[in-house]
Amino acid sequence: MTDAASNTPAAPPPSPWERERPARARVAPARAPLSRERVVEAAFTVLDRQGLDGLSMRQVAAELGVTVSALYAHVRSKDDLLELMYTRLFDGFELPEPDPERWQEQVRDYARSGRRRLRSHRDMARISMAHVPFTAELLPHVEALLAIFRTAGLPDRITAEAGDLISTYIDGFVLEEGMWQDRADQHGDDGSSLARPDWREMAEEMRNYFASLPEEDFPHLRALSGLMVSDSSDERFDIGVEIILRGLASYLPDRDNGRSGD
Repeated sequence: MTDAASNTPAAPPPSPWERERPARARVAPARAPLSRERVVEAAFTVLDRQGLDGLSMRQVAAELGVTVSALYAHVRSKDDLLELMYTRLFDGFELPEPDPERWQEQVRDYARSGRRRLRSHRDMARISMAHVPFTAELLPHVEALLAIFRTAGLPDRITAEAGDLISTYIDGFVLEEGMWQDRADQHGDDGSSLARPDWREMAEEMRNYFASLPEEDFPHLRALSGLMVSDSSDERFDIGVEIILRGLASYLPDRDNGRSGD
């Protein structure tokens, strides 16, 4: 018996004694086992999408497709998860051996890399400001930064404050950057995008405003109107670091040793 359309033999009818075979079940692809690393990665995904206020253990569990209780086999609490996320930012980061001739350059590099780390994920500056960095994983980085200051010759009392001063500056600067970015990403109640503030346009408006102030009441704002607001965040950040470095250098026994970056 042939199929007239294709001139090929037609399939024979099933025999009466042949039982119908059940359809083969589709095998779901094997899911990667849950681990602390996967939990942290999922938390970063939620953080970047929803921000710190929207980050919850329930959202992380949903991102992974597991129950909330499954997470607690790998992290103790949300605070523990935030600490793990902050610590993850330092993976692969190493400070160089302290060089008293290049200490300012080394601190500049540290500050810039710290800003890049915090900017790599949304709201990390907020997490950093609520996190005490004296954990077993982060202590070596604290030790290495203090070594740069002490080897440069800064007095111990100044060294003890300098690390926190640099970190607070980085956190605060990136926090401000994040707040402006959040404003730029805001949407209206109907889901429509709101007008996004352009920093360069705002900077120009602020400069023009300062320049228009009455000179008799605001002589300094008028005089500095062209410099008060920079349209480059990188430039603003670097100038702030320089102000801190020159202040620290003033505490060196021989101030010439602190002028290597001039």
